[in-house]
Amino acid sequence: MVQSVEELAKVCDALSNPVRVKILKLLCEKEWYVYELAKTLGISRQLLYLHLKKLEKAGLVESELRLEPDDPRAKKYYRARPFRLVIDNDLIKKLEG
Repeated sequence: MVQSVEELAKVCDALSNPVRVKILKLLCEKEWYVYELAKTLGISRQLLYLHLKKLEKAGLVESELRLEPDDPRAKKYYRARPFRLVIDNDLIKKLEG
């Protein structure tokens, strides 16, 4: 997954916040619509979007905009991307940069 020092730092930074880890945990279980996820976590949608943006930039989550037949508004759904991260001496030695 990570091949450079910068990529590893980005993933570690994304996982350094307990709220983002909780978000990722929920997204590993199923995909969520932003409003439902914010309500479940007890945080504002604006704050949730900031956390999701950081997780998305790190490649840990992905989003999809959907139009549903019974709702004229587009809804953005998020889900966790498959990943495996093992940080050990071998990984650190292989990193570029």
